[in-house]
Amino acid sequence: MQKRLTTKDIAVIGLMVAIIETCKFALSFAPNIELTTFWLIMFTRRIGKKVALIVPVLILVEGMMYGINTWWIMYLYIWPLLVILAYLFRNVESALFWAIFAGIFGLCFGMLCSITYFFIGMRDGGIIGGFNTAFPWWISGIIWDMVHCAGNFVLMLILYYPIDNVMKTR
Repeated sequence: MQKRLTTKDIAVIGLMVAIIETCKFALSFAPNIELTTFWLIMFTRRIGKKVALIVPVLILVEGMMYGINTWWIMYLYIWPLLVILAYLFRNVESALFWAIFAGIFGLCFGMLCSITYFFIGMRDGGIIGGFNTAFPWWISGIIWDMVHCAGNFVLMLILYYPIDNVMKTR
């Protein structure tokens, strides 16, 4: 990775964040159906380590647009985790692999989010309080994690090859 950002890098980061935000807005009517996972995986596969520059910008833009709350804290570790995992498998070319990967990530999303609630509960009740706060929060939303899983799986399966082919030519 270059030590200095070029004008092109800054423009590409802006465009990628804009693509994610536009898709997020376009799908906002459908609970837990999103393309953020899809785009972060695709960007990671095609631009490699430079995707590390996109995630903080994305998270900051989200915070400015929607305000800072517990969900924003979750984004501080969830999206970087996705990028790290995608980077480890970046050379896999199978749409089915990435659909399963994205589906599992969607299924685990609520569990990952519950980590924040674990620490919130720990503040007053120690480890037991953390567990008693995080676990019910996660379980109560597991049906939405299943929706997230299915949405990620289907969207990746449908969009993987067309988008990957376009990204290869650029």
